[in-house]
Amino acid sequence: MTDLLRSTTLRWAVGIALWSVLLALTMFAFIYWQTASYLREELAETLRLEVRAAAADPAATALRVDTWTAMDPHARHYGGYFAPDGVRRAGNLDAMPKGLPRDGDAYRVNATVEVGGRSLADEIWAAALALPGGGTVVIAHDTDDIDRVRVTTLRALGLGLLPMLALSGIGGLVLARRGRRRFAATEVALAEVMRGNLGKRLPVGGRGDEFDRLAANVNRMLDEIEQLMGEVRSVGDAVAHDLRTPLTRLRARLERSRAQARTVAELHEAIDQGLAWIDQTLAMVTAVLRIGAMEEGRRTAFAPVDLGEVAAAAVDFFEPEAEERGVRLVLSAVGPFTVHGDRDLCFEALSNLIDNAVKFTPPRGTVRVGVAWTGQAIEVAVEDTGPGLPASEHEKVFRRFYRAEMSRQTPGNGLGLSLVAAIAKIHAASVSVRTSEKGGCRFAMTFPNLTIEDRTSSAYWTASRKGPLVNF
Repeated sequence: MTDLLRSTTLRWAVGIALWSVLLALTMFAFIYWQTASYLREELAETLRLEVRAAAADPAATALRVDTWTAMDPHARHYGGYFAPDGVRRAGNLDAMPKGLPRDGDAYRVNATVEVGGRSLADEIWAAALALPGGGTVVIAHDTDDIDRVRVTTLRALGLGLLPMLALSGIGGLVLARRGRRRFAATEVALAEVMRGNLGKRLPVGGRGDEFDRLAANVNRMLDEIEQLMGEVRSVGDAVAHDLRTPLTRLRARLERSRAQARTVAELHEAIDQGLAWIDQTLAMVTAVLRIGAMEEGRRTAFAPVDLGEVAAAAVDFFEPEAEERGVRLVLSAVGPFTVHGDRDLCFEALSNLIDNAVKFTPPRGTVRVGVAWTGQAIEVAVEDTGPGLPASEHEKVFRRFYRAEMSRQTPGNGLGLSLVAAIAKIHAASVSVRTSEKGGCRFAMTFPNLTIEDRTSSAYWTASRKGPLVNF
C-alpha cells in the first residue's frame, strides 16, 4: 500500500483528476454567474420599466397594476397600489414590503403575497415609486427563474462531476502509465550501466520531447565515460607494459652484475646502466603526471608570451642536433605574435614537435617551423619531409602511449604528442596533423583570438592585428 501511494503513476492520476475537477468547478461557477447576472438584470430592467409606466399616469395606476398581475397565468407577477395611509387599493401584495426604497430600482425583499385566495410569505424582486398624491406603486416578480438556474447548474455539476472525475482519473492513469513505461526502460538501462555494462544506452524515442532530449544527453555522457574508461584501461596497460621493460632489464642487469662483476669499474658500469633505465622510467611517470596536471588546468601562471621568440629559441636549441643528422632546420616568423600563456609550456610543446620532426626526417631533408596569422588566430606549424603518417593515424597520435608503426624502433614512450595536446588544451588552442605538400607531416597549433576572462585574473586580454595580445 505504501509503494502504491508513493507511485508516480497514482500521484499523476490523482493530480490530473483533481485539476480536472477544479477546472469543471470554475467553469460551472462562471456559467452560473454569467447566467444569473443576465437574468437578474433582465428582470430588474422589466420591473423598472413597468413601475415607471404605472406611476406615469396616477389615474390609471390601479388598472396598470391589475393588468400586470393578471397577465401572468403562473402567478409569478406581483404588484400593489397603496394609498398614503398604506391601505392596498389594487394588486396582490397584502402590504408594502418593509425596507423597499421608493426610487424605482429593483431589490430582492421579503413580502406577503396573495395567491389563490391565500396569503403567503415569499421572497420577491420588487421596484417601488412614490406617486404625486402620496401613494405608492409596487411592481414585483418572484425569484423562481433565478433559483431554478442555480438548482439546474448545481444538479448538472453534481451529475457530471463524478463521471468527469472518473474519466480524468482514467486518463491520468493512461498518461502516467505511458510515462512510467519510459521511466522503466530508462531504469533498466541505468541498472545495466551500474552493473558495469558501459555499452548500454538509454532508449530514445522519435518525438524529440524532453524525455528524448534528456536520454540523448545521458547517452552522450555515457559515450564520453566509456571513451574515458577505455583510455584509462589503455593507459594502464601501456604504463604497465612500458614500466615492465626497463624494470625487467634493470633486474636482469643487477642479477648479472652481482654474479659476474669482478671489478669496481664493472660494478659502476652496471649501476650507471641501471640508473639510466630508472631515469627513463621516472621520466615517463613524470610526463604522465604533467599531462594529467595540465589537463586539469592546474597551471595558471600565465603572462604575455611572444610565440615568434619561443619558436626562435626552440629552433636554436635543436639546430645542433639537426646539423648532426644532416637535416636543414628553417624558421619563418615575422612578429610579434604575443599570446597570454605559459612560456615554458609553449616552448615544451614546440620542442616536442620539432624533436619528432628532426627525428623522423631523413638526411638532406628539411624541417620548417613557422608562426603566422591565419585570419583571427595565430598558427604555429612544424612541417617535415619525412615518411609521414597514414591518414588513419592522424587522430590516434595524440593519445597517451600511442606509437605509430614506423616509430616502434625509435626511442620514446609515446607521450610527447599527448603532452603537446595537453598544453594546447590548457591554452584553449587546438592541435592538428595532416600530410604536408612535401609528403611528410605538418603539425599545427592554432591559438584562437578570444576575449574571455583570464583564469587567474579579473583582467581581460584582447588581440587584433594592431594590438598583439591574445587571450586564451
